[in-house]
Amino acid sequence: MQLRIFTEPQQGATYDDLLAVAQATERHGFDAFFRSDHYLGMGTDGLPGPTDAWTTLAGLARETERVRLGTLMTSATFRLPGVLAIQVAQVDQMSGGRVELGLGAGWFTEEHEAYGIPFPTVGERFDRFAEQLEVVTGLWRTPPGERYAFDGKHYTLVDSPALPKPVQSAPPVIVGGRGAKRTPALAARYASEFNLPFTPLGEHRGAYDRVRAACEAIDRDPDELTYSSALVVCCGEDEQSVARRAAAIGREVDELRENGLCGTPGEVAARLSEYAAAGSQRVYLQVLDLADLEHVALLGEQVLPAVADV
Repeated sequence: MQLRIFTEPQQGATYDDLLAVAQATERHGFDAFFRSDHYLGMGTDGLPGPTDAWTTLAGLARETERVRLGTLMTSATFRLPGVLAIQVAQVDQMSGGRVELGLGAGWFTEEHEAYGIPFPTVGERFDRFAEQLEVVTGLWRTPPGERYAFDGKHYTLVDSPALPKPVQSAPPVIVGGRGAKRTPALAARYASEFNLPFTPLGEHRGAYDRVRAACEAIDRDPDELTYSSALVVCCGEDEQSVARRAAAIGREVDELRENGLCGTPGEVAARLSEYAAAGSQRVYLQVLDLADLEHVALLGEQVLPAVADV
């Protein structure tokens, strides 16, 4: 099983906070640092304020050397697809080919209202999301010297040079969510990874099977995709340390044990093994206290090696 570090900076973090965690992620052996793409804190005042996902990833691209960088998930409501394709390609160039794009339909009503971002109905958001996936991947895969065009209901591109190109021929695209029909179909068509965010263990196998079936329906090998989870983590050397870290993020230990990864390194590794048995090949560890770099170190030194062969 592969482990990645995942942060939620809208809860209150500066670029320097993110840089410290990203560099700790690299230093302690993880293969990737990911962040959310939100503009409003949830249950917090969010001070000192939000940071833009692709702006910060551009900075991190120049200040890290090895870790892959990406979003869980960029909202399709935030950016026009042509602009997003340019942004991601540029950050991929800046990182030497280490970028991954998690893209979703968008869901958080209040952040759209707070910053004047249009927020269509669920149906329209999914329609726009589908068109964005087509446009972004279409622009990237258009050979240099050729032109790209798209005539959709929501987006139209005419005679686009489809530039710039990312370093990777096609940066990996991550699609995720618990939807039973459209989400699996979009993952099968466009994604290299399907992610289940904060989903009960018992629902994993069925959700992954729906994506596999959607792949088979379009004659795609389901094993071409990586199947992943995102889970909050709270790990400590002993019960006292676990309780201290839970309190620091405003959570209860028992609730974290039920809904996330909580306990000593051995307990967290054992729980991860259960997710592996349910089909998860990769887990994004949601680290909520970005000032606690010792937490990242503990996860890298004691949990990461324990699940390497799971």
